[in-house]
Amino acid sequence: MTVVTRFAPSPTGRLHVGNLRTALHNWLWAKKHGGRCLLRLDDTDLARSTVEFADAIQTDLAWFGTAPDGMVRQSERFDLYERRFEELRAAGHVYPAYETQDELDLKRKVLAGRGLPPIYDRAALRLSDEERAALEAKGIAPHWRFKLDHTAPIAWYDLVRGHQKIDPALQSDPVIRRADGSWLYMLPSVIDDIDMGVTHVVRGEDHVTNTGLQLQMFAALGATAPAFAHEALLVGSEGKLSKRLGSLGADAFREEGIEPLALAALLARIGTSDPVEPVTGLDTLSETLDFARFGRAPARFDLEELKALNAKMIHLLPYAAVADRLPSAIDAAAWPVIAPNLTRIDQASDWVAVLAGEIDAPAVNEEDGAYLATAARVAAEIDWSAEPWAALTNRLKQETGRKGKGLFLPLRQALTGHDHGPDMASLLPLIGQARVVARLERAAA
Repeated sequence: MTVVTRFAPSPTGRLHVGNLRTALHNWLWAKKHGGRCLLRLDDTDLARSTVEFADAIQTDLAWFGTAPDGMVRQSERFDLYERRFEELRAAGHVYPAYETQDELDLKRKVLAGRGLPPIYDRAALRLSDEERAALEAKGIAPHWRFKLDHTAPIAWYDLVRGHQKIDPALQSDPVIRRADGSWLYMLPSVIDDIDMGVTHVVRGEDHVTNTGLQLQMFAALGATAPAFAHEALLVGSEGKLSKRLGSLGADAFREEGIEPLALAALLARIGTSDPVEPVTGLDTLSETLDFARFGRAPARFDLEELKALNAKMIHLLPYAAVADRLPSAIDAAAWPVIAPNLTRIDQASDWVAVLAGEIDAPAVNEEDGAYLATAARVAAEIDWSAEPWAALTNRLKQETGRKGKGLFLPLRQALTGHDHGPDMASLLPLIGQARVVARLERAAA
């Protein structure tokens, strides 16, 4: 069996962090098994779906490293839905219902007032042909419901949640088609999964009940249902996914300087028993993905944890992986010196002036000025072919008696303009003798 997964967003908005997590897990599962991950744009809501959002979804998935192996649009598959719908109607699996939304709302209120669950009473099934004809003669078009089989519980094995069971008699027959002929989510999704050969569906636990009802739709259409994995939903560090976090998408992560692989490393493993740690590629995440290691507790998404992980992963990136995103002054020799001080790649430009430009001379007191003048003289005299920082500081220690912070900090400030930064032993050869001497002299003056 070739594993086929799918990610099925609606192009009515941008992908947010929860969408990206679902897309990632579907993609990783397919790659783990040498299969395919497909993109299905659920654009049956023609009024709200836009080309711009559809394009943005594909752009975001490409940035994330999870570009699909194929794509379909539900808006181009209405003929298929019509054919399969007619099969269900001929077999008695769907039926027309004529209640208005106000009438349905009233029924639910009455049931709630009696302390009963708001289950549809199947009144439409008790209508005679004459009564249905009379309603339609008045211009009342029906919506369509899928008729659930109440003879036995719906049971299945979920890859995350284990054995699941729901009683169909405690569920309303789901509406699958509106009175205007447009489709709701439930049935087209099943038809697509069958037609696309989907073998596994990874989605949020808020779809568990939908899955139970859809299993009967698969059976009614004579198809084997995919395996399902319902993962716990994301929450923020404060215990719920705030509106701000919930709206975070690829654009926001790019603006924060987040590397897509860092985001993937976090989203792949939060909510599991696997450690969240730096990785070198998506292959590592796909190889270790195991739904049995997913917990039932909500998965906590912490933006600060992501930023910290992002910094760790930047520190591990080889020059070849970032060369096209760096200023020309940051070459293969400079990158491993600069990288440990970055939390995002674009901060590398902050060090260009230190390596190859002009920096502002720090204000120093008379004592430090004299010290830096001595340092300029020594820097011009020492041998730069070996370890110039060690040679410079050892000579200065001998000549001035300085040590510790008093020895090192004025040098760092004069040479870089910063109190902290890259290891000076590695940085000094990159700055070069002439520039070091000039900076020390200027700071001393």
